[in-house]
Amino acid sequence: MKIDMPMTRPGQVIGLLGGSFDPPHAGHVHISREALKRFGLDRVWWMVSPGNPLKAHGPAPLARRMAACREMLDHPRIAVTDIEAQLNTRYTAETLRRLQALRPGVRFVWLMGADNLAQLDKWQDWHEIVGRVPLGVLARPGQRISARMSKAARIYDFARLPGRASRCLGRREAPAWCFVNVPMMALSSTRLRSGGAWPRGD
Repeated sequence: MKIDMPMTRPGQVIGLLGGSFDPPHAGHVHISREALKRFGLDRVWWMVSPGNPLKAHGPAPLARRMAACREMLDHPRIAVTDIEAQLNTRYTAETLRRLQALRPGVRFVWLMGADNLAQLDKWQDWHEIVGRVPLGVLARPGQRISARMSKAARIYDFARLPGRASRCLGRREAPAWCFVNVPMMALSSTRLRSGGAWPRGD
């Protein structure tokens, strides 16, 4: 099966920002730009998921969300991909496993907001995720303390890089993670949906 994904070169460091992007918004662009700078990444891929196993209700159709992402983005180093749908993977650990097999010369970094670090221990095979790729954690409104005190942060405290070393993250062997504070935008897809900015119809 041929997998359509952005071009890569061996040795590149690529940040993976997974999510439903339901809808995409300026906050996604903001943290992607910050991740490029803070973690010394060559590229960022938006991995638009078919659905989130932790959410009770499914997102808008994938094609609609992909189109909205592409319309929003205007950056040569940020790409939109539906790689999880193509691979038919449901969980992040499985997706990473397949990506590393498909692109063995590429170094991947999993990007997440601090809110996701706070609940990482609820993810399927989360220890495998931490053991496979470095984690780049970007602060989001109201989540700094809960993220730093989370189960994942406490268990993997030994693997944490100080913020001043953040640009080295992509060259570290997992487990490794780094928490950086960024100028914060109080935007969320949930708020946009509830405010009527993203109608649920096709």
